[in-house]
Amino acid sequence: MDVMKGQRGAWERQHAHTNREELVTRIASTLQADGTVEPLSGLHLYRASSPTQPLHGVIVPAFCVIAQGSKVVLLGDDQYRYDPAHYLLVTAELPIAGQIIEASPECPYLSLRLELTPTLVGSVMAEAGHPPPRSHRPVRALDVSPLDMDLLDVVVRLVRLQDSPHDAGFLAPLITREIIYRLLRGDQSGRLHQIATVGGYAHRIAEAIERIRKNFDQPLRIEDLAREVGMSVSSFHAHFKAVTALSPLQFQKQLRLQEARRLMLGEHLDAASAGYRVGYDDAAYFNREYRRLFGAPPMRDAARLREGARERVVGQAMV
Repeated sequence: MDVMKGQRGAWERQHAHTNREELVTRIASTLQADGTVEPLSGLHLYRASSPTQPLHGVIVPAFCVIAQGSKVVLLGDDQYRYDPAHYLLVTAELPIAGQIIEASPECPYLSLRLELTPTLVGSVMAEAGHPPPRSHRPVRALDVSPLDMDLLDVVVRLVRLQDSPHDAGFLAPLITREIIYRLLRGDQSGRLHQIATVGGYAHRIAEAIERIRKNFDQPLRIEDLAREVGMSVSSFHAHFKAVTALSPLQFQKQLRLQEARRLMLGEHLDAASAGYRVGYDDAAYFNREYRRLFGAPPMRDAARLREGARERVVGQAMV
């Protein structure tokens, strides 16, 4: 019996190694230069040949896998490191910073991101007989878990479809559903339920996030927002931070500053104009807040980003 277990363990390790090598080969062959591409709807591949500074942006709900290299994701004061042995799951729109820490021209950073929608996740939950958890305890909307052999195998099958466009239209949705099913069976099942569960605190916080995101340039009145999602102010604060690692005001501030950065880079606005566009009436206060988040005054930061070819698109290396 022990011999059989040993043989099976050796086979599983070899199978996982083969799958990881194939994933590296397929992403590298699709992206022969640094950048990003969407070969299938909702599936994004990324390549980088050197480490990066923290790149800020807003990430949507997604399942993320690294084929080669490693990365640190910053959410509030928390850090999450992942690599080819782990996956990242995000279940709400969050302002984060992603920093590639292992990459080189010989061994570039290679990753994929699969977007997850509430409708699709809810459909798989229903068909698989996965009722939402009874507890409404808030769960952080981002975490890292080990990538097991079965989940890795499904990921490789999905990436293979980019070479079979005739089959992809039919098989990609099925394989995506299998990925969601296996996530529901894994360590992050409770977190994944947040995407689709209606009712409870997770749904209310998701609604609040959407309201802040759509009106980020307007004054934020916490009492009004808490009332609109049917929560007391104290409960809203506690649950919002439990899910996002940020207070509502911190969340709004990061959205504002990231949009101001985009306006200076993409529309070539000066700092005062960009700050005003995102809701800052006081230019000096905007400059202080911007420097606190990005580490440099607005115009100097924008000039630095324009000089770096790999940072021309803010947030490109988020995952």
